[in-house]
Amino acid sequence: MTIKPIKTKKDYQAAMQRLEVIFDARHGSPEGDELEVLSILIEKYENEHFPVGMPDPIEAIRFRMEQLGYNQSDLAEVVGLKSRVSEILNKKRKLTLEMIRQLHQRLNIPTDVLIQSY
Repeated sequence: MTIKPIKTKKDYQAAMQRLEVIFDARHGSPEGDELEVLSILIEKYENEHFPVGMPDPIEAIRFRMEQLGYNQSDLAEVVGLKSRVSEILNKKRKLTLEMIRQLHQRLNIPTDVLIQSY
């Protein structure tokens, strides 16, 4: 198969079908090389046509808390009082700049996620 740019939905669907056929190709083989290039083209098309937005800052905090096994008391050590944590998680209190810094530093949540409005 000749590899060409993916410009239309029809091109994208054809590329996805071909990807399914060669998905298990051995690395370094002609089909493996085709798989690598086709994957890059598909990713570029998807990024342009199906962009993924940023997560809600509070949902990102909740998700990270779950990943780390944190409860509200654990988060209080990061942002202050336990009552403040409850207000934040219920979207009744906005994050301050210092809270954003602490959440980024201690929970490794990107600042560009945390600074969004909610």
